[in-house]
Amino acid sequence: METLVLIGLLGGLITGISPCILPMLPVIFFAGGVQGARPATSLRFDVPTAVRTGAGGSAVSVLDPPAPSGAGPAARPRARARSWRPYLVIAGLVLSFSVMTLLGSLILGALGLPQDLLRWVGIALLAALGIGMVVPRFEEVLERPFMRLASLGSRRGRSGSPSQDRGAFLLGLGLGVLYVPCAGPVLAAITVAGATGEIGPGTVALTVSFAVGAAIPLLVFALAGRRVAERVASFRRHQRGIRVTGGVVVLLLAGALALNLPAQLQRALPDYTGALQQQVDENASVQEALDLGGIVTDANRELSNCSNGSTELADCGTAPPLTGITQWLNTPGNQALDLADLRGKVVLIDFWTYSCINCQRAIPHVNAWYEAYRDAGLEVIGVHTPEFAFERETRNVVAGARDLGVEYPIAQDNSYSTWTGYRNRYWPAEYLIDAEGTVRYIKHGEGDYAVTEQHVRDLLRAADPGVELPAPTDVDDATPGDETTPETYLALNKVFNYSGGPKYGSGEQAYEHPDEQPTDTFSLGGTWEADFQGATAASDDATLRLAYRATDVFAVLGGEGTVTARVLDEDGSVREEREIDVTGNPTLYDVLRGDGQTEGTVELDVPEGVSVYTFTFG
Repeated sequence: METLVLIGLLGGLITGISPCILPMLPVIFFAGGVQGARPATSLRFDVPTAVRTGAGGSAVSVLDPPAPSGAGPAARPRARARSWRPYLVIAGLVLSFSVMTLLGSLILGALGLPQDLLRWVGIALLAALGIGMVVPRFEEVLERPFMRLASLGSRRGRSGSPSQDRGAFLLGLGLGVLYVPCAGPVLAAITVAGATGEIGPGTVALTVSFAVGAAIPLLVFALAGRRVAERVASFRRHQRGIRVTGGVVVLLLAGALALNLPAQLQRALPDYTGALQQQVDENASVQEALDLGGIVTDANRELSNCSNGSTELADCGTAPPLTGITQWLNTPGNQALDLADLRGKVVLIDFWTYSCINCQRAIPHVNAWYEAYRDAGLEVIGVHTPEFAFERETRNVVAGARDLGVEYPIAQDNSYSTWTGYRNRYWPAEYLIDAEGTVRYIKHGEGDYAVTEQHVRDLLRAADPGVELPAPTDVDDATPGDETTPETYLALNKVFNYSGGPKYGSGEQAYEHPDEQPTDTFSLGGTWEADFQGATAASDDATLRLAYRATDVFAVLGGEGTVTARVLDEDGSVREEREIDVTGNPTLYDVLRGDGQTEGTVELDVPEGVSVYTFTFG
């Protein structure tokens, strides 16, 4: 537990000083710090009555620290009014970020709400708070449900006016919903662990320590803002103007977030914490500690009895349930399916994602089995577990399934809950379940289609000895051979075959191609910004070079622009050149279609703003 807390704090601190927090700083400075400045009237001195009144009975008011003349030893400075505003803002941020990171997806999924709902709620809340800071009466209504928390430590008569802290905790709650830290191994572990729905003490400790670590620099910044406001006289004289300014800053942040402008600011700045983040990512101790367990459970323990692609059926335990599904497609009324209700049928669970070329090569076989055997008692469920963020959107899954001709039920597993329940690690992956609900066969990856189909036929006959089965299906096996370049990722946590310079890392930086491109590797030229999804061209001269061995080359591209693709032979001559119009949501594009296995180099001229996620081969 102590190790997880230290890792969480370290990961949070790195995030807290990264470019990701820059959009938050103006709000933290003005609305969290400057507005929490303790007023100048708190520097009055409590002086005995005989001293406070002059000869004419008029009161003497002293606003500066030095004791008034003639006050005598009984004169003493009144304690400065206490303001908890910076702490309340940060506390609200830590609480909402921790809760939403661990439970947000599960709650939205359980309620059937869009996954981006919290973001828009947070933006609306920020806008309302900004208006409230300009129009105090409006803010009183907003913060009324949180009055007890917002007025913590601000009891009238002892600690100053509670209006100083008004809305502070609520503002922190809104910022926490919108706070999107830079991706890294710590945050990834938190997200996946929370998505399983089995949140243990280790997960909570890691999440809270990460949130606290990320919030510490923000708290320092807020306290610095308060200190500046207390020391600079103009701040003390214009508190109302400062409050209005803070409200305007909050409104500007809400508008910028709605238009996704902070991402452009972050791209314009170098990721000065990228090297630190990469060291954490690559540290073996961190990787071991972030495996929070919970993968092997009583429900899936016996899956280990099945060996991949076995020619013999095995008894691998009762099939784990389908959990955490955010959306069902291709079912009557898009209603959920329950494996318990499918007893008596043979069920094939196919883990896939629509932009994965490996899945695209396997799906024609699954489609053919569904068409041939569904009347004989076969049910197919395609569990769509996204590899990239854009694959979480239902509209993209619908379009991808339509393009691939998928008509069997689809379960969107955006939370990786079913994926984790089956201890799966591959796209595609097949889990064959008999009529009694027992897993009998597992196949990870492409190939072995004849073996899989034979097992389907055997289980259908076992379920109904009198069943009449059609002839086996006849779909060409397009599985690449061992001589094909492996799938190539540009995501930071998946890169294994980069051969250019400098070292591939997060954030925006300039790259150079090597003099010779080794086979099965890629390199970048020009300026690119890499993250945990892929790489985005950040200059007009951005290029990508890939030395491949394959018949076909495909790339998942996103953004708007025209990519020029050249295929070079070994002697450097241009074999083929084409333009690829990239538009809309990221999806798979053809780079090369060949008649047989070849070797060569693919060069892409990538316009600024276009992203490259992965290359796959056939």
